[in-house]
Amino acid sequence: MKALIAIRQNVGAALVVGMCLAAVLSLAEGCGSKGHSATIAAPPAVQVTGVIQEDVPVYHEYIATLDGFVNAVIQPQVSGYLIKQNYQEGALVRKNQVLFKIDPRPFQAVLDQANAQVAQAEAQLGKTRLDVQRDTPLAKERAIPQSQLDNDTQANLAAEATVKAGKAAVEQAELNLEFTNVRSLVDGIAGIATGQVGNLVSPQAVLTTVSQLEPIKAYFVVSEQQYLDFVKRNPTIASRQAAEKMLQLQLILADGSTYPQKGKFYLADRQVDIQTGAIRLAGIFPNPDNVLRPGQFGRVRFVSYVRTGALLVPQRSVVELQGSYLVAVVGSDNKVSLRPVKVGERVGALWIINQGVKPGERVVVEGVQKARDGQLVNPTAVVASAEGN
Repeated sequence: MKALIAIRQNVGAALVVGMCLAAVLSLAEGCGSKGHSATIAAPPAVQVTGVIQEDVPVYHEYIATLDGFVNAVIQPQVSGYLIKQNYQEGALVRKNQVLFKIDPRPFQAVLDQANAQVAQAEAQLGKTRLDVQRDTPLAKERAIPQSQLDNDTQANLAAEATVKAGKAAVEQAELNLEFTNVRSLVDGIAGIATGQVGNLVSPQAVLTTVSQLEPIKAYFVVSEQQYLDFVKRNPTIASRQAAEKMLQLQLILADGSTYPQKGKFYLADRQVDIQTGAIRLAGIFPNPDNVLRPGQFGRVRFVSYVRTGALLVPQRSVVELQGSYLVAVVGSDNKVSLRPVKVGERVGALWIINQGVKPGERVVVEGVQKARDGQLVNPTAVVASAEGN
């Protein structure tokens, strides 16, 4: 009996020892596994490119609206009934070409009446002159009272004034008769007629519009900040005028094609719009075939200036955070440094950096989300491309 109890005690002790050994081995295995994982963790892979320094042309592009160089609103200068339209709508018309005809008969009658009144006044003037000539020697000899000669002289002056007034009335009647021919004031494309034959028109009526399209204007607006930047680069009137003459404008049409003719800067408006904070500018483009028409939309693009020694990084390497901009710079020890930068204009797919980086430094272009400040990374060099919008 004592021997059986001793055997059971030995077996129990062996089981306890076995369980302890198993627990220790399990713990050791777990600890070894964790240590092994920590030793094989590799730095995150990122793609980097060097900061480029070069002279780059800075392009600006703005939405533009086309308008005629001159838009002459055609209105009659006298009232009357339209009896004829003498032009084809949408066709080219010449300066002084008759576009509409107003019934001239009432104006011809007024002219005839004015001529008759002049004839009467001239006849009266002839009589008063004869009276003055006859009575002058008689008054000297005191054959007639001096007052009679004075009356003759006054009557003669009044007759002369009546003749002048009558001739002025004739000139006005001739003008009104001529105004029954409604003419174009410029060479250009005539629009659709708003007055039809048979309409009673007055000087307030608009009959059509003629637009001079060679050259044609392109209006666009720039911000006040961009205008001030231009002034800072060109502080004097002479330098600004010289810079404006150097501008060559490209016109990109609504279908994406580029108009073959280059334009030039024309004018800047006298004021900045107080509501939008923008100033209106205009360029002019040659339009010999009248391809461009008022009301068309497009985009005006031009080289504003050349930035000397600009520092460039890919746009995708710049991270915007609450109005601030950051780039991840990888040092010679492959550690990341997150730096705040001041950005300038965009050039294709690149971005000009005004402050925050140096030429040749490496910036992260792919894997920025993996980069943490002070973190070790595994960089792979790639070439930055300037292509893009």
